[in-house]
Amino acid sequence: MQGKIIKGIGGFYYVHGQDGIVYECRAKGIFRKDKIKPLVGDNVEISVLDEEKCTGNVDEILPRRNTLVRPAAANVDQALVVFAVASPKPNLNLLDRFLISMEQQDIPVAICFNKTDLAEEGALEQLRQVYDGCGSSVHFVSVAQKEGIQEIQALLEGKTTIVAGPSGVGKSSLTNELQSEVKMEVGEVSRKIDRGKHTTRHTELIVLRKDTYFLDTPGFSSLYLQGIGYEELKEYFYEFLPYEPYCRFQGCMHLSEPDCAVKEALEAGKISRLRYENYVLLSSELKDQKRY
Repeated sequence: MQGKIIKGIGGFYYVHGQDGIVYECRAKGIFRKDKIKPLVGDNVEISVLDEEKCTGNVDEILPRRNTLVRPAAANVDQALVVFAVASPKPNLNLLDRFLISMEQQDIPVAICFNKTDLAEEGALEQLRQVYDGCGSSVHFVSVAQKEGIQEIQALLEGKTTIVAGPSGVGKSSLTNELQSEVKMEVGEVSRKIDRGKHTTRHTELIVLRKDTYFLDTPGFSSLYLQGIGYEELKEYFYEFLPYEPYCRFQGCMHLSEPDCAVKEALEAGKISRLRYENYVLLSSELKDQKRY
């Protein structure tokens, strides 16, 4: 029987079978011998050992379409990155890092801003303008008011989606709203540091419907860019691309060069200043990495 690994704990792998039943499985020793570790999201062949106790063995790991390192997962179709409009205030530098990280792994991203009920006047439109043209779709929801949930449901349909974002933005609350089988622990935002407490402790694939899976992951507060050269960074800022051919210098980095069409577009309000400032910060960080 074929199935998908939805959770791995203590050497046991929980496989959602084609029959809709979850089987507790051990992986065959050959995987250890070949130094292959089964991952959440793996499509596998299993043999059922006890139908009553729902136990079995993982016999074969089917070819992976992709593999994520953090969190360790396979066969991800898209990422849903969740940030709050307020409480905590969105860290857009962190969001941009995540967009680049997913783009490096060829995983499309949808941006979800939660807590629209707490938004100050004009905040939603400002966020929309900042990420217009960034290459990702932008969605606004209020889990507390149950607004925008159906739009996210439609976005997830028929796909395996990884959900990520800082703690305290409402990822677990959104997960609870999208399904009823697995209830995630919800943490309050610490008033002292305006940051959420970590509530998700392991990687788990939640079955929403047939062929529709949702991967809730531990919250992150920092993300270092790896495997990307200083000169490559501009390629991850899609809104720069229409203007690049008009820069005076081929290979223009859009930083200190004269007659830069990207900087001209920035001054004309055609490119978000917030996005550009994050680009400058990340360029400096990658340049320092290269130096050392």
